[in-house]
Amino acid sequence: MRKEYDLSKLRFKKNPYAKRLKKQITIRLDSEIIDYFKGIGEANDISYQSLINLYLRDCVKSGKKPLTKWVKVS
Repeated sequence: MRKEYDLSKLRFKKNPYAKRLKKQITIRLDSEIIDYFKGIGEANDISYQSLINLYLRDCVKSGKKPLTKWVKVS
């Protein structure tokens, strides 16, 4: 290996996979939701964040929509 490299002639290229990269966001989840996915993740040797992402991706592909029923609090 050389002691020094001349990087002045180096040409940078845009990352061709940049569109596929994940986007970091902040999301607030209940503790039991996180614990649930952590438990499944540990049992299957996968991070809970990847597991949540896989589950949400499956929901998108299958067209699942959350059931919401708003209750009026008096």
